[in-house]
Amino acid sequence: MTRFGQPWFDDAAGPLVRPYALTRGRTAGGGENLDLLTVVIVKPSAPPLRRIEPEYADIVRLCRSPQSVAEVSARLELPLAVTKILVGDLINDNLLDFRSPVHADPASTGEMNILRAVLDGIRKL
Repeated sequence: MTRFGQPWFDDAAGPLVRPYALTRGRTAGGGENLDLLTVVIVKPSAPPLRRIEPEYADIVRLCRSPQSVAEVSARLELPLAVTKILVGDLINDNLLDFRSPVHADPASTGEMNILRAVLDGIRKL
């Protein structure tokens, strides 16, 4: 129990605002399906930020240069799921531009042959 005048939390307690409070209870973004490797950047003609939560301003500040969603999450020390929702909000507000990673078909790139060779080598052991 704390005494009068002493703080009721310490640095080890973690953030006082829970992740679900930052997203207003949302567990999925409203628009784009963002990947860990999706790169986001502030649009050159972006309108002014109208959201008052400091996390949104931090994301806009970080994204003045291209950042992946994973980088934004790590730098802000926010859970990835929360970061995806907040970044999605800024994309919907027309503040951020994004580019999703290109997922190559393994069969067309020759990776399938490499995987088969590895599998054959494992079977021979």
